Amino acid sequence: MSAPDTNVERQKNKHKPSLLGIGAVVVFALIALGLFLLMVFDRGGEQDKVEAPASAEEVQAVIDGTAD
Repeated sequence: MSAPDTNVERQKNKHKPSLLGIGAVVVFALIALGLFLLMVFDRGGEQDKVEAPASAEEVQAVIDGTAD
C-alpha cells in the first residue's frame, strides 16, 4: 500500500535539514578517517630503524665498567 497523500517536493523540503546534517557527519567522519590513516601510516618506517649490534669488545667494556 502506498501513502494516500504523497507530495515529494514538500517532503524533500521538510527533510532537508536532516539530510544536510547526515551529509555533514559523513563528510566529517571521512575526514577524520583520512587523518587517522595518515597518522598511522606516517609512522610506518620507525620499526625499521635499528642500531647495529654491539661488538664483543664493546660488550666486555660495559661488563668491566670501562665503557664511556
